Order: sequence, then C-alpha cells, then structure tokens
Amino acid sequence: MSAGGSRILSGLFIVFAGLFGAAGVAGAAIGAHVVSDDRFVAIAASMALFHGPALLGLAAVLGRAPRLLGLAGMAAIVGVVLFSGDLATRAATGASLFANAAPTGGMMLIAAWLMVAVAGVLAMFGRAETSRRPGSTGPAPGAAPRIAPSIDGVTR
Repeated sequence: MSAGGSRILSGLFIVFAGLFGAAGVAGAAIGAHVVSDDRFVAIAASMALFHGPALLGLAAVLGRAPRLLGLAGMAAIVGVVLFSGDLATRAATGASLFANAAPTGGMMLIAAWLMVAVAGVLAMFGRAETSRRPGSTGPAPGAAPRIAPSIDGVTR
C-alpha cells in the first residue's frame, strides 16, 4: 500500500472512530433517557463506543501491516455499521435493516479482530508487511533492521 493510501485509510479510521464515539454516546443517552429498558440501544451504543477507540489504535499502527490492518479496519467499520445500525433501527422502527444484518456485522467484527491478531503474530516474527516502493533499496520505513553474517563471519 502506498504512503498516500495509508494516510487516507488512517484518516478514514479516525473519522469513523469519531463518528462511532459520538453515536455510542448518543445511543447511551437515548437508552438512558428516551427508550426505557431497550437492550438493543444499549448493545448498539456499546459496540460503537468500544470499536471507536479500536479504530484509533489501528490508525496508529497501520504502518506495521498496512494491507491486513487496513482490511481489518474496513471490516470493523462495516461490521459496526451493520451490527449497531441494525439494532438501532430495530429499536427505533421495529424493523431490521435487512435480513441477518446484525449477525453479518457481528461476523465481520469477529473477522476484523482475528485479522488484528494475525497481524500481531506476523509482526512478532518479523513477517509484517511494509510499505515500500518497488525498486527501493534499504529497509522499509519502520521495518526492523536485518542483521546477516558476512562471509568473514562478522555480523554486519
């Protein structure tokens, strides 16, 4: 992924983090003051509230594995929109966004978190993706330096 693509994706994650945070707080307020005893509103608000900071975290570490973490972030955005959106729509109108919207969103959120876990494992073992232009020499920005023995046995 290009540096410009990572910058745009990171910005998108930050935008949705803000939107999810605002929606989560608004949903919690609606659940507390407008809708009495509606678990759908509470669940929708909590999903938005804790995935907002997760997107901020992904934006911060996107350079470690731009493709995998980018895909994870996009899956999280779509997952929250489907899951929380479906529950909020049910609470407000009694109807669903579409058949299986919430379960589809939930599965996307599970997949997003698993992609984050895989990106972490790859980073631990030095196999994380790097943003590097084709034909460039030297390590990619943020990549761990490679230490290889030379012919005379001296590590360089």
